[in-house]
Amino acid sequence: MRSEKELTIDYYNKKTTEFFDETVIADVGPLHERFLKFVPEHGRVLDFGCGSGRDTKIFKDMGYLVDAIDGSSELVKKASEYSGIEVRCMDFFELCEKDKYDGIWACASLLHVKKERLPEIIGILRDALVPGGVLYMSFKYGDFAGVRDERYFVDLNEESMDIIFDQVGGIETVEQWYSQDVRRYKDVEWMNAIVRKIL
Repeated sequence: MRSEKELTIDYYNKKTTEFFDETVIADVGPLHERFLKFVPEHGRVLDFGCGSGRDTKIFKDMGYLVDAIDGSSELVKKASEYSGIEVRCMDFFELCEKDKYDGIWACASLLHVKKERLPEIIGILRDALVPGGVLYMSFKYGDFAGVRDERYFVDLNEESMDIIFDQVGGIETVEQWYSQDVRRYKDVEWMNAIVRKIL
């Protein structure tokens, strides 16, 4: 029997074109603005779970130094072609960087990590940030955890998010807010957060 992670990656490998077409046109400009005001001009940014490569390309075109990774080999091909950056295909937990990034953008990517492992992966991302660097992340709002729509999801609310952040340590919450899905025909509320590395 396939694991939740395998199910999720299989989904994106099978639905690559459909997912790319749906997300690459989504306008998340207001989210970019909230994130980038904490990132120095021409700073180094990691697009963590870059999907279509939409944000990778935008950050690159704005003059930031951008790295990008994703777990789906098929999406990596599309994102590399679209963004003009060589996107790396890797398991999220294989990231091993120290004090490298001014900002990490994890838009709708950490929501595929098992809930009990979220403190671990956020700790890995914290370590990859320079002191004072920021991490943006987003989750669907709620308290569900399990397989939905052929993928594993974990939804968070303010309380569960704060509990996870407390377990991580070495970070402080800069902003936390709700937003509505910008994709067509998607009525989803999102929980967003920006945290700063304080170690």
